[in-house]
Amino acid sequence: MSADGSAKKIDTEKFRIRRFVDRLTEMGEVEVHDEPVPLTGLAPIIEGTDKAVLFKKAGPDQVELVAKTAGSRKRLAAAFDTTEDKLYDEYFRRLATPQSVVELPSRDAPVHQLTFTGDQVDLTKLPFHPHHAFDGSCYMSSAIDYTIDPATGRRNVGCRRLSLRNKHETGTNITAPSDLKRIYQACVARGEKLPVTFTVGGHPLDFVGATARHPNDELAVVAAFRGETMPVVKSLTNDILVPADAEITLEGYFDERGYVEPEGPFGEYMGYYGAIHMDPVFHCTAVTMRRDALHHTLLHGSAFVLDQTDSANITAMRTEAEAMRILAASGRQPVDAYMRAVAGGSNTLRVSIKQRTPGEARAAVHSLFGAIMRLKHIYVFDADIDIRNDRHVDWAMGTRFQADEDMVVLQGMMGMTMDPSLNGRRTGAKAGFDCTRPIGRDSEIPLTRSEAKVFKGPARFQTVEQTLSAGPRFWADIVELVGSDDGREVACALDKLRDEGKLGRDRDGRYHLSASKPGVTGIVGDLYHDPNDGT
Repeated sequence: MSADGSAKKIDTEKFRIRRFVDRLTEMGEVEVHDEPVPLTGLAPIIEGTDKAVLFKKAGPDQVELVAKTAGSRKRLAAAFDTTEDKLYDEYFRRLATPQSVVELPSRDAPVHQLTFTGDQVDLTKLPFHPHHAFDGSCYMSSAIDYTIDPATGRRNVGCRRLSLRNKHETGTNITAPSDLKRIYQACVARGEKLPVTFTVGGHPLDFVGATARHPNDELAVVAAFRGETMPVVKSLTNDILVPADAEITLEGYFDERGYVEPEGPFGEYMGYYGAIHMDPVFHCTAVTMRRDALHHTLLHGSAFVLDQTDSANITAMRTEAEAMRILAASGRQPVDAYMRAVAGGSNTLRVSIKQRTPGEARAAVHSLFGAIMRLKHIYVFDADIDIRNDRHVDWAMGTRFQADEDMVVLQGMMGMTMDPSLNGRRTGAKAGFDCTRPIGRDSEIPLTRSEAKVFKGPARFQTVEQTLSAGPRFWADIVELVGSDDGREVACALDKLRDEGKLGRDRDGRYHLSASKPGVTGIVGDLYHDPNDGT
């Protein structure tokens, strides 16, 4: 890190969330509300549209506030500066390409343009707002936490909600297993406070980095996802470095008392409320912000619109990328992976593969369950199914799946702690669904997907008989090969060949030029056996 000449080259506006919102607006991805909106009116508007939302006059202070900047795959692709079809490749390319961080002096850090310490701190001036009907308080949902493990010096980054208590304190949530929970519990055991700085108003890539668990320096992981050197600044009241181009920081500490205050409920990622529980208290020692700070909130945990939440989209992108890599590494030939973000907890995955041998679909299910703990249901399809199209998926599920043969049930598997169907247990059952065709039979007519014929020219034969002389043909292919734009004359020509004793048909319905009894269509080979015909 450096605070000298190299820092002067850093663009502190490039990864500013305001700049990203400008880009989303140009893409038509933002719904803008110019009129004043009370804090109690934000959540219904945010839930009621599939776009990002920019409020120009939010709350009594009429601040600018944006929501759902990472609430769709299109927005995430824009954040990575790539296209949706190349998102996985870009995700892994950045993760594998280390980037440095450069420390700026406080005077050069945009997030330190306005500073408030001591008695100047007043969290009630920030737009904490109601999110869900039964939440325990008003919330700031978009905080990214930066901490240092006192025992190892390792820097940790995560995402955390904050519930307003008073001017200087908030509640938070450190109950689920995480590095932060482990670090904090160790501090409590030693009777120590844990310093922490939150940023509010981060680029979507910062959230991607914050949610990607990594055994090493996680501040560097955030820089890696940005794809270039990241400017950081030392906090005013602790020694923690945070992105210097954020909109707002909240500095302070979790006190040494541990889990002492009830926090919640709060609408969680499963689409249900997380129960009230005991949690630590955050004490704010400083607030810093840009002069024209753009406030930021997330859509989180609202049932039936989970596919629009920031967390579900980021989780889905990461899980899909991991699934493609896992399948390729295990010898499968993956075509696509699609996480159903609307499924509670983003625990339902669809994959399509090119099967070569029997059992590959089941092997894919076992590989994915073994590597990705959050998964609960996995559906495997053939390459001809567009797994992002519910019509394709429902059709394949209804025609290629038999419950007594094609379901894989695994019991005693670790589940997500907030899954209400576990009824408080840590383990439960997971299911895989093999919605693929039998290997080696995909060319058979009874297993072939029916669809309209797209006729192309030009004609290659003058007559139907010439066409069949070159080999057996399906009826529509005959129509195409003789250049007909009608088809009825082909039917008549085939009937003439039948009368002449020259027409046969095989088990797939193709017409052959073959000897037969005049007036009767000959059968070439064996027909498919119909189990309902009584023979």
